[in-house]
Amino acid sequence: MISTVHAGEPRGSILVVDDEPTIGEVVSRYLERAGYEARVAGDGREALRLAGDHRPDLVVLDLMLPGMDGLEVMRRLRERDAMSVILLTAKGETSDRVIGLRLGADDYVVKPFSPAELVARVDAVLRRTEGAGLSEEPIAFEGVELDPVARRVTIRGEEAPVTVREYDLLHFFMRHPGQAFSRDQLMDAVWQYTFYTDTSTVTVHVRRLREKIEEDPSNPRWLQTVWGVGYRFQP
Repeated sequence: MISTVHAGEPRGSILVVDDEPTIGEVVSRYLERAGYEARVAGDGREALRLAGDHRPDLVVLDLMLPGMDGLEVMRRLRERDAMSVILLTAKGETSDRVIGLRLGADDYVVKPFSPAELVARVDAVLRRTEGAGLSEEPIAFEGVELDPVARRVTIRGEEAPVTVREYDLLHFFMRHPGQAFSRDQLMDAVWQYTFYTDTSTVTVHVRRLREKIEEDPSNPRWLQTVWGVGYRFQP
């Protein structure tokens, strides 16, 4: 099913992947009302085909899919592109949710969910990438360089394969060198919603960033833990 009923220029293209037709229909309608172009896939193979034919700006991806599960779809999408992903998960899928975040998901929503809240999450993720950094100069500290125009991170002369959200998090840290931030503050500043209560995604993304930019992730040079507070980027 392909839905593109919103008049005028769409705000962006969203691919919704869910094997429950009702969820796909309701979510796509809410997205269209918010000004997005929405396409819906009922399984993983259809999702990969649609993503290949019409590259979406963001994928809303259910983890529990028939045949090819959401994690496998996520892996294959990540092999192609660094497009933004929001996972739809059931309450008991904590381990799969963490794996999804480690694979580069930008966010997750637990079922049952409010379609309006999901649209707010989509807005927040895409707001971070729309035109971000167009007027900013590169930021560099002793071996780590961030180019806001190209959205590229270079570590000791080699490009680091960071995801959209990992880039956003590192960008925020590097714009505030030496300052300590709590997980709640980072969730508010980088994920851009204050009602979010599960801050474990911050921990996951910091760990992923350390694996990509630190020579010794267990003894980080730049992304340091501030015990009792949170994290800081130490130049």
